[in-house]
Formats: sequence, C-alpha cells, structure tokens
Amino acid sequence: MDIRIITGSIQESDADAIVASLFEGMAAPGEAVSALDQALNGAITDLIASGDFDGSAGQVAVLYPRGAISARRVIVIGLGPQEACDSEVVRRAAAEAALRARNLKVQRMATMLHGVGGGALSAEASASAIAEGTLLALYVYNGRKPEGETGPQILELCVPDTRESFAVQEAVDQVVAIATSVALTRDLVNRPPNLCTPAYMAEVATRIGDEVGLRVQVLERGQMQALGMGALLAVAQGSETPPRFIIMEHNASRADELDSIVLVGKGVTFDTGGYSLKTAQGMATMKSDMAGGAAIIGAMRAVGALNLPLHVVGLVPTADNMISGRSYRPQDVVTASNGVTIEVTNTDAEGRMLLADALVFAGRFKPAAVVDIATLTGACVTALGAVAAGLFSTSDNLQKVLLSAAEATGERLWPLPLYPEYEKRLESAVADLKNSPGASTPFSGVGVSASFLKRFTDYPAWAHIDMAGMAASEHAEVPYTPKGATGYGTRLLVAFVRLWAQGAHA
Repeated sequence: MDIRIITGSIQESDADAIVASLFEGMAAPGEAVSALDQALNGAITDLIASGDFDGSAGQVAVLYPRGAISARRVIVIGLGPQEACDSEVVRRAAAEAALRARNLKVQRMATMLHGVGGGALSAEASASAIAEGTLLALYVYNGRKPEGETGPQILELCVPDTRESFAVQEAVDQVVAIATSVALTRDLVNRPPNLCTPAYMAEVATRIGDEVGLRVQVLERGQMQALGMGALLAVAQGSETPPRFIIMEHNASRADELDSIVLVGKGVTFDTGGYSLKTAQGMATMKSDMAGGAAIIGAMRAVGALNLPLHVVGLVPTADNMISGRSYRPQDVVTASNGVTIEVTNTDAEGRMLLADALVFAGRFKPAAVVDIATLTGACVTALGAVAAGLFSTSDNLQKVLLSAAEATGERLWPLPLYPEYEKRLESAVADLKNSPGASTPFSGVGVSASFLKRFTDYPAWAHIDMAGMAASEHAEVPYTPKGATGYGTRLLVAFVRLWAQGAHA
C-alpha cells in the first residue's frame, strides 16, 4: 500500500472514500468533523440524530454524498468514549474502516487523524496507529490459491498543519517497516509445514539479513553436535527433515560498545508430539508451533530496518518433532549444551528442549537481557485463553519494559510467578531434572515449563513469554488480526527493543 501525507482538509479530498470518526455519545460532530459535516449539509448530524450511530467502538456507517463533496463515499467510524481514546482504539477503528473499504472495493481512501484535538493523541501517534491498523487489517495470505482482493492501494493521511507533516511522515515510515515485518511473520506461520521447513526458515532469515543488513549464521546438525546441543538434537533426531539453528545479529560489529539484547524463539515447524502423541485435534494446528521463531525473524527484520541503537541477536532453534525408529523416547536421558542432564518424561514437551540449548547459547553474547517467546504449553491457553500471553521474568525492570511494550502495541502480556515449588516438580531420580512433571501433577504446566527454562539461563535479566494461545486465530476477533496467523510477538518485541534503547529499563 502507498501511504501519502496530504496537507489540507478531509472534505477537499476526491478519494473513493474518506474516513471520519466520532466519539461515543456526542450529540453533534466535534470540531474536527464539523467542517466535513457542513460540506455534507448536516448528513453526519442527521446520522447521529437518527439514533443509527452513537460512536461506539467498532461501529461503521457509510454515507453517499451525492455531489456535496468530490469523494464518492464517507466512512464514519466510532471511537468509543473520548476519555478512553488511545493508540489501540485508533488502531482498531482504522482497521474497521479499511475492512469496510475493501468490501466496497475502494482503491484510494483518505482519512482524518483520529483522536487528535479532542482526544489525547499527537498527530504522529494517530497517524502511526491508523497506518498500522490499516496495513495489518488488509493482510491476506493466499498460499497456492490465485491472488484475491487486496483492498485499497492508496491511503492518504490528511494533516491540517504543514509543520506536522514531516514528523508524521517519519512516524509512518517506521510503522511501514514494522507492519511489513509482521506480514513476514504471518506468512511464515501460515505456510504449510511441508514447505515451511527448518531449511526454509533459515533461507528466509538469510534473505532478510541481506535485505536489512543483519549478520546471519545458520548452524547445521554437525555444528550443533560439536556444541553439545543434545536437548535440541534429541527432538530433531526422529525427523527426515534436518534441524537448523539460526543466528541473526543487528549491529554485530558494535557488540562491545552497545547493550546486547538476545531474542529467542521456538521454531518447531511441525509437532506430532512424538511418542507422547497428540490427538488428531491437537495436531491440527501444529504448523504454527514455530510461531515464536517466526516472530523473532520478523522482529529482527524490523530492528534492522529501523536501525535501532542496540546490539540485538535473534536465535531460532528449529526442528520437526516426528515419530520414527530414531525418535527420542520417554525415559531417555539427554545432555544439554551446558552439561545439564534431562530425563525425558514427555516427548510432547519438546519446545523447552530446543529453547534450553538456545538459552545456553544466548549467554555467549553477554546479554543485558534475554527474552524468549514460544507456543509452549496448553496450560497457558487454559489460564489466559487466546487473549494474552503469559510472562515470567527474573527481573522486575525487564518485566516493566515488556509490559510497557504490551500496552503500546495491544499485544497483551500477563505476569505469572516463578514459585520454587514448580522446580520441585522437575526433580528426577536419574538426571539433573525432568523435562515435564508428568501425569502425576497435571495442573502446573505453565509454571513448571518456565522453571525448566530458568535452569538454562545465567544472565542479569531473563523473561519467558508463553504465547501458546496467541499464534493463530480461527476468528478475526481483533479487526487488524485476520483469521489464521496473527503475527503476535513481532510488534511486541520491536517495541520492547525500542523502549530498552530509550533507557526504559533504568
């Protein structure tokens, strides 16, 4: 989509559709919309007076000017209560407008800046939210099908004050980089597992590195064996598809002068559960078990494109979890790359095995903070549903920055505890720890899994994000998140890195 900054009044636009907004409960259009209403001979006032539109969040109405202005349509969107207006409200409202415009086969749309003036947003914040909501909402994955409707091709942001146009343009350019990276994440998660293999993920990461100037290294099985990555390789050994360990670095040449942040994502490209076999229903969505790794690749693309002033490393351990004569089994004991021995009690607790070796590897970068993200446990879905991801952290400051990033992006996190009792449930008679407490303690999965990962961390600050319920959606409950892959985690992690670079952790 081509996003343009236009200086002038919205009513002067000759676009296929123009977009205006109203707060909930307004008896008449506010200052920002009143001039448009006058040009429409009071059509918006009449819409309110009719009771058909009250400005509630999610409301959309379409007016046809009949020659009153040059634009062919006016799309009116509700913002909800004025006192609650923030970037997420505007992001969702813009997405609703974009989806309606797509249904109307609009090719060029223009919009006022929502929430500015009577709301609490600056012009840059409003423009960013509009651009982001629009781009995210219009994402389509066609796969091997013929290309379908893509929606509007041009979005014009009407900025009243010329002095604000430069700042708005800069903000929009940054949003385009992030939204493009989310689309990459979604494409990876939506891609069928016979096509999105570990090798394919490594190819994409390498291409992205060339595109935005990242240093990318891909380790193959022999190199992982040399590093002693026994936990990761145990999962991979049952598959005909070889594993990969992807390392993406931004500002690699400045590692000694900048803070190092390491982002780690689980990349299980398909998960049968191994010999602890999933049900048919449980296996049906397992192409998305690499969504954490996809989020890292997407986030690293954005970090590079934005040239953020940190040394940022993305690690993606990626493998299939399959069944064969070579597959790892319950009661096997394997050794991770830090020498910790692991009794396998559940081969379907495979994601933590990949992450264990990746978290050990993260330590070589001497990080100020490490954040891992993974579709790790069904228990987290039980606890939080498909509404938020679980957050565990060894650092209050790191947790604070991540929660701020979640607030800014609308990609929700909910803090959960790392109680020492969870560690007790991983005690093993034959190894340093189990990879799962087993059937005897079925109600502690999310906390125990985080405690398992904690055993492989040795740096000032670590956080684990369990995004098991967030990778994909069967229903487009949030207007800018279509059915299928959500791209969850990419915007969250980029916002986190930006906040860290701004000193939010101090």
